[in-house]
Amino acid sequence: MIVPLLAIALGGGAVIALAAWAGLAAIGTEVWQAAWVVPPAVALMLIQLYLSAIAWRISVGAGPRLGRYFRIRWIREAVNGMLPVAQLGGNILAVRMLAQRGVPGTTATAGTTLDITVEVVTQLIFTMAGFGVLGLWGPAGAASWAGLIMALMALSVGGFVLAQRIGLLRLVELLIRPIARVFPGVTIESVRGLHAELMRLHRDRRALLEAGALHLLAWLLGVLETWMTLWAMGLGGALAPAFVIESLGMAARSAGFIVPGALGVQEGGLVVVAGLYGIPADAAIALSMVKRAREVIVGVAGLVMWQWSEGRRVLRRARPD
Repeated sequence: MIVPLLAIALGGGAVIALAAWAGLAAIGTEVWQAAWVVPPAVALMLIQLYLSAIAWRISVGAGPRLGRYFRIRWIREAVNGMLPVAQLGGNILAVRMLAQRGVPGTTATAGTTLDITVEVVTQLIFTMAGFGVLGLWGPAGAASWAGLIMALMALSVGGFVLAQRIGLLRLVELLIRPIARVFPGVTIESVRGLHAELMRLHRDRRALLEAGALHLLAWLLGVLETWMTLWAMGLGGALAPAFVIESLGMAARSAGFIVPGALGVQEGGLVVVAGLYGIPADAAIALSMVKRAREVIVGVAGLVMWQWSEGRRVLRRARPD
């Protein structure tokens, strides 16, 4: 618990330092200008979660109706984004909630692993597209370092996929007892035969393509939020800068997964990327604040939904037959 708390402190300190450097008054003015964007941004985020829920259900290939997948996907995002769980706790909780709703534990674990993989691969495609747009319509020389970054990202994603192919999840099966001590929601039943089940899901090419298309569409919707926010702050309405800022900014945020909410990482990434288009640091941080406002609204609602769901389950167990 010490490491997450230290990460929060460092990330929060970075946000405060960046805001003080850029100018609190200017940031406050720009956030106020763009405040009307928050409700449509919340709606867009829920659409993104719904598309991701459809993709997840396709990856798992079994389970409850789509509405329940959507609620669990919402909770999964809220836990990963709002709590110091290094993007792991929400996924493990989601597997547990699927298993409670009738999905075999191995299928739920393998399908969720595949869903995360498809999401990561489509983010790589989205980021590469962002570098492409930067090279075509960005400032001269701005994409000179893009090749190295894309190569490193491709290697890391490719390594993740390859590790699954050669038996990474067999290691999880072997280490289940110590893992279960850290994450009580994980059981032996949920990982028995996990590698074989994941390989079975990998062979469904149509499902992979459908899930990938949905995740990619969800990533693209984020461009609309960035475009609206920049327009509201009077920084133009061109789609190319919004595309680059969203795709590369999200890549920076993902790279800072160890920091809860990517505190400081998101702000720093947006300052760098937005600066390529001459957008000042105060506007970039204001953009981040608008994004965080909708994350907090959706995240808090997701945590409340989770506690409500757990409370109902406890009450049902306590109710005499």
